Amino acid sequence: MRKDTKPYNILIVEDNLGDYVLIEEYLGENILDATLQRADNFLQAKKFLRQSPRPFDVIFLDLSLPDLSGEHLITQIIKIATGCPVIALTGFSDLEFSIRSLSLGVSDYLLKDDLTPTILYKSIIYSIQRAKFIDQIQKSEKRYSNLFHLSPLPMWVFDVETLEFLDVNRAAIDHYGYSKEEFLAIKITDIRPAEDVDEMKKILNNALMGIITDSKNVFRHQKKSGETIVVEVTVSRLNFNEKDAGLVLVNDITERNRYIKTIEKQNETFLEIAWIQSHVVRAPLARLLGLVDLMEMELKVKNGEIANLMNHIKDSADELDQIIRDISKKSDIIERMDNHEF
Repeated sequence: MRKDTKPYNILIVEDNLGDYVLIEEYLGENILDATLQRADNFLQAKKFLRQSPRPFDVIFLDLSLPDLSGEHLITQIIKIATGCPVIALTGFSDLEFSIRSLSLGVSDYLLKDDLTPTILYKSIIYSIQRAKFIDQIQKSEKRYSNLFHLSPLPMWVFDVETLEFLDVNRAAIDHYGYSKEEFLAIKITDIRPAEDVDEMKKILNNALMGIITDSKNVFRHQKKSGETIVVEVTVSRLNFNEKDAGLVLVNDITERNRYIKTIEKQNETFLEIAWIQSHVVRAPLARLLGLVDLMEMELKVKNGEIANLMNHIKDSADELDQIIRDISKKSDIIERMDNHEF
């Protein structure tokens, strides 16, 4: 059998020299380059873990040391090991304790009487790979947690069965005015106007049943203060702490809608003004131009001063007429834009 050529740095916490020598021999059968450090008590193991210039790839831990043993030993080593896999070694077969030790963070639980070179080597490989997978999962969870909690938009997770809040981010707390504890004590229906609840449940059920994978709908929400806001909501399904849950992303569009309504009212007012200018103002202007023409016909050509004055009045009236025509054209363009004719 070819030996593993990868270099390993291994800490063996074992007070029995004979057991240590046996482990050393077993490791040598499958690993070509193994650097072994031995600690015969907890305090020495603690010193190795804190002062070693090179991190350990794996730790073998005898569960009965002179200065510490059992669960307390495991918890202390796990705390100091900071992600390094710990393989428990014991001379006693105790199924209940072995299960409990795994729940405490031990990556494997081996009986000394059952040890073989193959079992020992497999335990090392599996424990190191398991530690890598756990680290990747934890980093992935942290990234998703950061996306959730650091999002500038309100987000929350709710139970699809009970509709209770399961978690909320900082933005939701700031925006709605509830504390996290208050959010977790209510349901998502409690932040809706009563008359909107039935429609919300219908849309939500359709989304969560897969009729809409990611639904985006507009709802009315109520803040703790009683203020009603209009929001755009995106809902996705996920598993949260072994519960069937929904993830909600909220975009408050209240101000945007108010702005759009304001612009629409301004446009309506502008069009009304433009109509007044082009129709109401233009009528007397047209009469004025007609009167100027009549007056010109009545004036004698040799009366030069009056003729010049009438020319100025006519030029001004023509200029005003052109301005009103330009306004009419622009108002027509705006109206066509409102009707989506461009």
